[in-house]
Amino acid sequence: MHFKSCVATLLVTLGLSTAASVADADFQARVKAGLRLIKTSPTDQGAWVTDEEKINNYTGKCAHFVDITDIKDQDVLRAYSDQADNTRVAAAARITYPAVSHQSEANGLIAQLNTSGPQTWLKTLTDFYNRYYRSTYGTQSATWLFNTVKSISAANSRITVSQFSHSYAQPSIIVRIPGTSPNLIIMGAHFDSTGGTTTARGPGAVDNASGVVVLMETLRVLANARYAPRNTMEFHFYSGEEAGLLGSGDIFRNYKSVGKTVLAMVNTDMAGYSPSGKISSYNDYSDAGLLAYVRRVITAYLGSYTTDTCGYGCSDHASAYSNGFPTAYVCDEPDATSTPYIHSPNDAYSTVSFTTVLRHAKFTMAFLIEANYL
Repeated sequence: MHFKSCVATLLVTLGLSTAASVADADFQARVKAGLRLIKTSPTDQGAWVTDEEKINNYTGKCAHFVDITDIKDQDVLRAYSDQADNTRVAAAARITYPAVSHQSEANGLIAQLNTSGPQTWLKTLTDFYNRYYRSTYGTQSATWLFNTVKSISAANSRITVSQFSHSYAQPSIIVRIPGTSPNLIIMGAHFDSTGGTTTARGPGAVDNASGVVVLMETLRVLANARYAPRNTMEFHFYSGEEAGLLGSGDIFRNYKSVGKTVLAMVNTDMAGYSPSGKISSYNDYSDAGLLAYVRRVITAYLGSYTTDTCGYGCSDHASAYSNGFPTAYVCDEPDATSTPYIHSPNDAYSTVSFTTVLRHAKFTMAFLIEANYL
């Protein structure tokens, strides 16, 4: 039964206060029974499913959805039900995204990027049986990633690496390079994976070990350079994305509640398979000003780009977007020509193009240096 339909009926028959009490009791009973409330579109009023049904019937079939069970903020819930423009001007309209003008600084760091580390790290990530967020493998992969990122960051003692805990065992990981300003530039990528069911082999090479190692390689170069930014830089490694944007949802709800200022959040989900040889900058669920800025950076450093639309609940940028932060999403390819292997045991290490990984690392570095001067 759809939760909102249940509430509407109860409001008519029992009155507001009683309805709210009964609806809340029904909601909590379903959660206690292990069910989760998901939405697949702005007009979808929600469906209660088990975690296994989420993965097997939705993620495994590449059907986008958002798990809204834990969302209490009414503004966020309204954002997920908004049928209006899904490319907006950020609430923080004071942000001005300028022309590209720091190529000399950025290119010096870009020249230090390579694929040696990414090849090793991606092999380790895909060697886990899967990185499903509720599996022991998922927890083990989070521990490995946390320790490896700490090792990469050790070259600069000012960098902090922390785990962000959730209601499930697989934590997200946040790396912070403190700037002279607390304002945040965030690069994000999810590290969980699925093979199409909760128990299937899920190497998750392109989706999304490729995005993870792009961030790791960029971090390595910045740490070794002991880069001291103006704006604070954060690298986010999200858990639970394949289960409805769980990890990023928790983080951005927290950031909203404590009043953090995010100047830009760019999500990298799939960065290792590109017949076009170009970065793809997606149009929807993005801030209009930031989206144009991302495309200026791509053009200045890498040339032309492709575009597409991603759809509802497509990836972790939707979590930042729904909480009112300026977001953009980059990918390796438009949907029609993207890897055919995601959410299956065939999303393997052998399908990854490290030329594509390096291209995305170059963009990530370029964007961070340019955005450092926002």
